[in-house]
Amino acid sequence: MADVSDDPRGAQVNGRENRRWRRVRRWALALVLLLVVPPLVGGLALRLNYSGEPQDGTRSRGKDAIWLGHAWVDGRKKDADLAAFAARIKGTGIRDLYVHAGPLEHDGTLPAARHPRAAWLVGAVHRTLPGIRVHAWLGDVLATEGPDGLRLERPASRAAVVTSARQVLDAGFDGVHFDLEPLHSDDADYLSLLDDLGALTRSRKAQLSVAAHQIDPLPAAHAVLGGLSGSEKWWSQEFFGQVARRVDQIAVMSYDTWMPLEGLYGGYVAQQTSLALEVTPEGTDLLMGLPFFHEDDLGHHESAETVTAAVRGARLGLGRTDPDRERFGLALYVDFAARDEDWAAYREGWH
Repeated sequence: MADVSDDPRGAQVNGRENRRWRRVRRWALALVLLLVVPPLVGGLALRLNYSGEPQDGTRSRGKDAIWLGHAWVDGRKKDADLAAFAARIKGTGIRDLYVHAGPLEHDGTLPAARHPRAAWLVGAVHRTLPGIRVHAWLGDVLATEGPDGLRLERPASRAAVVTSARQVLDAGFDGVHFDLEPLHSDDADYLSLLDDLGALTRSRKAQLSVAAHQIDPLPAAHAVLGGLSGSEKWWSQEFFGQVARRVDQIAVMSYDTWMPLEGLYGGYVAQQTSLALEVTPEGTDLLMGLPFFHEDDLGHHESAETVTAAVRGARLGLGRTDPDRERFGLALYVDFAARDEDWAAYREGWH
């Protein structure tokens, strides 16, 4: 066989092959740049966001909250449990208890049997912990990413949710706290529901609070993710502000962030704190969520999402954005999964 290097046709073949390989290498490089560089740059930015020391004065304002499980209203918890809980939170800034009193039915109604010991709990808390407010935590799965769930686009469902809120206020709760998921950004029906709920709670001099999704870490991130997967995860900053203006308290669920390292998670919380502060009005309590639970999966790595990192990140974001904000606190999720070290990190980092 002749040596192709001596054959003009072989030289042409080699040239075409070389050009083809150059194109492949260029496309491969472009793909690497697209897939690898943005995460690396973003990771570096988050790590830098976690650097430095929190400002003096970025500590507890006495406006913290904790999510409490259903055992507090279904008969499992007793007076001794409340006494132990009172001792646990003594000296902290916890002022509000979000007590799970639901879930709602998919039509927005709430069977009274869901919270048979509500009157006992509210009365006992008011006696044992003067000044502490007890909110009924209500929620449901929304039919935004599947066929089943609560449909906020139906006026009858929204009206039923308002009736359920009235029901728990009649039971003695000091407020109502909503966690509806997955809630997509720019949901006008949700804003309409909040308007109706706000009219009710203001007339009853009660608190209206919500658990909020995280804010786009990059512009339009929710829209991009939604287009790719159908699940948005984040809210736009504008929508977050629209929600915050309609409630007394907004608690960011600043956990389940996908962050693999503690430094990245802390920087992410700092960023989320700044983004939320920028659009939350002075008259609304802004609370950043703390991960008082321990799981290891794609969304939550317990070695990364620590209480220490969350508290430090919240303080960094507060100090950089609005260090004098008084209506700011932390929200602890959740009592039944918390460990002693979580409580210790909360006290040490925030008080």
